[in-house]
Amino acid sequence: MRNGDIITTSLDDEIPLMEVQGSVDDDFLAAAWSPDDSLLALITGTNKLILMTLTFDVISEAPLETTEFGQDVPINVGWGSKRTQFHGSLGKTAAQASTSNMLVRCSPDEDNIPRISWRGDGACFAVSSITTAGSHPHRILRVYDHQAVLQSTSESVPGLEHSLSWRPSGNLIASTQRFGFDGGGAGRDGRHDVVFFERNGLRHGDFELRPAHGLVPPPSQALNLRWGYKVKDIKWSSDSNVLAIWIGRDHASDLVQLWTTRNYHWYLKQEISAPSDSEFTSMEWHPEMAFHLILTTPTQISLRTYAWETITSLSKPPVDSGSVAVSDGSDVFLTPFRTQNVPPPMSSMQLALLAEPLDKFQFPRSAARVPVHTCFSPSSDILGVLWEHGYVEVYHLQTRLGPGRGKVMQPTKIGTCSLNETNTRCRQIVILASTSYADSLSFTILILGSLSDSDVVVITQFNGERIAETGAVAMTSRNGRLVCSASDACVWEADNGELFRLNIDNQTSTPFGRFSNFCFVAQHVPLSTTEICVGLTGFGKLQVCGEELSCLTLATNVTSFAVASGYLIFTTGAHEAVFAPMEALPTLLMSDDNFKGIPSDWEKRRVERGSRIVVCVPSSMSLVLQMPRGNLETINPRPLVLEVVRQDLNVGQYRKAFFSCRKHRIDLHFLVAHNEIAFLEGLGSFVEQVHEVDHLNLFLTSLGQGTHPLSPTTIATISDALREKLEQTDLKTYVNTILTAHVVKAPPDHESALSLLLRLKGEEPALVEDAVKYIIFLVDADQLFDTALGMYDFSLVLMIAQHSQKDPREYLPFLRELRAIGDKNYQKYRIDDLLKRYKSALNNLARAGPSYFDEAIQYIERHSLYQAALSIWSNSDRYEDVLAIYGDWLFERRDFRQAAAVFVEAKRPQKAMVAYEKALEWQELFELALRHSELVSDESVEDMAYRVSEDLVSKKRFAEAARVILDYTSDVKTAVITLVQGNEFSEALRITTLKRESKLIEDVIHPGALESMAQIVEDVTEMKEQLNKQLNRVRELRVKKVEEPDEFYGFEDTALHNVDVMTDVSMAPTAFTRYTVAPSAASRSSKRSSRSKRKMERKVGSGRKGTVDEEEYLLRSISKLVGRFNGTRSEGKKLLPHLIKFTAQHREDGLVMQRELSEFEAELSATVEEVWSTPTDAMGIDSQTQTTQPLQDTWAVRMDDAQRQQKRNPMERIAKPQVDGNGDEKDWRMKLFDLI
Repeated sequence: MRNGDIITTSLDDEIPLMEVQGSVDDDFLAAAWSPDDSLLALITGTNKLILMTLTFDVISEAPLETTEFGQDVPINVGWGSKRTQFHGSLGKTAAQASTSNMLVRCSPDEDNIPRISWRGDGACFAVSSITTAGSHPHRILRVYDHQAVLQSTSESVPGLEHSLSWRPSGNLIASTQRFGFDGGGAGRDGRHDVVFFERNGLRHGDFELRPAHGLVPPPSQALNLRWGYKVKDIKWSSDSNVLAIWIGRDHASDLVQLWTTRNYHWYLKQEISAPSDSEFTSMEWHPEMAFHLILTTPTQISLRTYAWETITSLSKPPVDSGSVAVSDGSDVFLTPFRTQNVPPPMSSMQLALLAEPLDKFQFPRSAARVPVHTCFSPSSDILGVLWEHGYVEVYHLQTRLGPGRGKVMQPTKIGTCSLNETNTRCRQIVILASTSYADSLSFTILILGSLSDSDVVVITQFNGERIAETGAVAMTSRNGRLVCSASDACVWEADNGELFRLNIDNQTSTPFGRFSNFCFVAQHVPLSTTEICVGLTGFGKLQVCGEELSCLTLATNVTSFAVASGYLIFTTGAHEAVFAPMEALPTLLMSDDNFKGIPSDWEKRRVERGSRIVVCVPSSMSLVLQMPRGNLETINPRPLVLEVVRQDLNVGQYRKAFFSCRKHRIDLHFLVAHNEIAFLEGLGSFVEQVHEVDHLNLFLTSLGQGTHPLSPTTIATISDALREKLEQTDLKTYVNTILTAHVVKAPPDHESALSLLLRLKGEEPALVEDAVKYIIFLVDADQLFDTALGMYDFSLVLMIAQHSQKDPREYLPFLRELRAIGDKNYQKYRIDDLLKRYKSALNNLARAGPSYFDEAIQYIERHSLYQAALSIWSNSDRYEDVLAIYGDWLFERRDFRQAAAVFVEAKRPQKAMVAYEKALEWQELFELALRHSELVSDESVEDMAYRVSEDLVSKKRFAEAARVILDYTSDVKTAVITLVQGNEFSEALRITTLKRESKLIEDVIHPGALESMAQIVEDVTEMKEQLNKQLNRVRELRVKKVEEPDEFYGFEDTALHNVDVMTDVSMAPTAFTRYTVAPSAASRSSKRSSRSKRKMERKVGSGRKGTVDEEEYLLRSISKLVGRFNGTRSEGKKLLPHLIKFTAQHREDGLVMQRELSEFEAELSATVEEVWSTPTDAMGIDSQTQTTQPLQDTWAVRMDDAQRQQKRNPMERIAKPQVDGNGDEKDWRMKLFDLI
């Protein structure tokens, strides 16, 4: 309280009770809580500064008046002082003049009350108070820290006033200064500035209040104040962007002005006039919601919410000017970005509003003179301006759309009006689109205002001469917003996000759709089949809704958006511009539940940090962005350019489309890719429009370039069609383009290009030299030289060599040598061999005659031309010789089977038998040997049989080996031993019985059966040990996966591998060792090399213990073990019937083997059921989710895919093995063993 009492009250109680917490002897003149409400600064009537805590404990108490500067006193070494500066014609005496005699006094509007203002972080606060130091009392600023310790003191500023506000961001302290009186600032009388100070007390900029805005009254109306008004208070918004100035006036109601700054210029954006010629009693910004301003009068509380809106023209091509309007007081800065990009705060045109005197009925003196809203007509060059009390001015801008001299705009006022309802507070104006551009000066104007209980939309008509009010539509609630549109539709948005379509004719409204949140910035967009609305909330949500469609949130970090050229363009907090096709949005709205984020096929472009969209100009294919510091940047995004190029191609404007692509670096093959058939049909028009040779050459060379080049077939088709058209048009003029058409094919048709040069040499010799130089520019000279040489035309070779500046000593001796060869075929052979055209060289060598056959054989062997040689000599007597060398080549490559067939065809039986023996084709071998008995003796056949048998045994083909021994050596014992080794006991018994060799049964078969049984039992024991170890490990892994999934998977962010800044620790926090067997020590290299990345990929899935892939490895191993057991069981099945009928020892051992196989089969079946039926998806990941194909094949993408695969259930990748087998394998046991 002013009497010194500190009183608290609870705001939660219906009837608040006041409680005195304490008091001081002096009065309180000022008090201010810190932003976090933890400290309270007080100034008493005796000029004492008291700092208290939240519980009103005193931290500091000290007098305000002090001669000390503070702890931040500057150190002065004389640099930059007045004594060291140059003073021109005034001389050195000016440097010695004293400034201490400057008269400093308070403003006549001074209220002598101190002010306190805290910085946004609560670390410091400033105090503005009257000091008596000096000859006259005056204002001075002091800065204190949060312990009330003086930090700095400002310099004496003449005319400094009482208002004080510290910018929450902390860089400026704002106050006001008066000029033009004794002791005031040095300036003209009536000047009034807002001045800024730094934390150290030094001045830092200012701007002047504008008396033209109704601040200075006529002298007869200045009652109590010298200048008729004074600044009562100033306040910064919580985001430090808006400065509110509260002005009290003698002659009218109070005003609140809202100022913003950009590019070192201060803009007066809004003026708020107190209602009914009253005055405001307080002015405060909301501490958290930046643009919420709270004003109070003796009878009411007013809460005003503001938002940034960019006033742009929505006109469509071809009349889209891209105009932007910026309000600054009673002026509007206009810039048409289609023709000019003027850096702010400058503009193409400054339109002065209220330039003519107005009567009090049109514009009351107490009304705010700053317009509340402006708008452009979407179909004509019209600008509408609205004031809060309902006054409207309409201007015809007459914007020049094309290049030229003179003014870019010539605004003319074409109409004004005032609303009949004086109680309506207007806040928005919208001009509806005209039905035709020719009727651009006849349109409908909608004015949105508020009455006591609802919004009202006032409808006015302009018929070319006057504006007349024709009706009004009452809305369902207050605080709504009209949604702008490029069509004649009108939509109103309620404060809860509901949308209503207005019917102008019958003055009604019908529901249209609904945003999930209120969108201050919104736009209605008509599409080909439907209509949608796009809106941006204050929290960055970009929403789309339509009639009878749900609301869809496209993104949650959007900073601005625009609709143009068939795209919804928006910038995000990730510093990207996204281009969403408008026609795709209705489909997304109908599938709202399946929307998973911005589709990957939407075009994106990186922009500068903090960029916001100003305007999009479709005709110039430009998007204007504004940076946080205020400067503008015009870019030409690829989608906007392509859209204009498509339109030009559809109407056959090939020249315009060509130069647009050329200017904006769009691949020129897009001219073809857009519609290949239409381009071929309009090829003649294309040549007529783009007739320059250089441009046609550029077009042809671009066909196979770019990220998505045309196919070789398409390139050939376009090149041939264009070449034929140019040859018909003018061969002389377009000879270089025709050569280009041959060269750009894939593969290039160099021979046709050189053939054209030969034709020109005879018909137009004057053109040949330039044409040869051009083709040498297009193609490597050596490649052209070789092509010309391959055409066997030495004149053409010389022409290319001479113009390519080749050294004659390099090619003349060789050409002389070739010309000296008499045989033309041998000459061509030498040329083809030089050009490495080996098949053609061999063909020419064969044509040279039989005398060169030996050289041809050497050439065939040197270049492996066997297939070509067989084709060349297929019907000659040398065919078998060629076959023979071909067989030798196959034999050397160990393709014995093919070599044997070739040798048989070549009638080389000895070589064929060797090849058959190496290939183990023993049937063919012995058939050939017996057929050529004159070449092979009986002893050689027997030796051959033993060799083949040994080789077959090494390949485990025991039955075949025994068959060879029996058929070609009659060695029964060796055959039986071979069958026993292969567990073929039935065949061994048959052979011994057939050959009457019963002794072999006891000597060979019985011992062999025992050995086979022992081997099977040993294998089963080994498999059992392996199975137990792997089953236990699988159980451990699955328990760990459920209990500690993060530690088990330990996935790393692959984005870390693309970070350019090196980490400041020895290793980045990754789980690298979880997926490789590489050591975990830090790498010496700052980045992973390509070789190490490939090595890492190969080792993913290696199955090392402790890695994520171990479980999959174990399952694969168990699956392989099942296959191994199935094979062992098959061997046991063949052995058991013989064990039961041999000796008692065999029967006993057979019983043991059958029991071991049966027990392990049951154990293995149980293990497979357990392993392949236990749920392992501990992370709750949908294993069936299909991942999209990555757009690019990078190491990070591949490793991401590997990690996603590792998250999947391993059982999905490894099929469950079958232990029981199929068919006869199920009944492998001998039941007789169970009866013994």
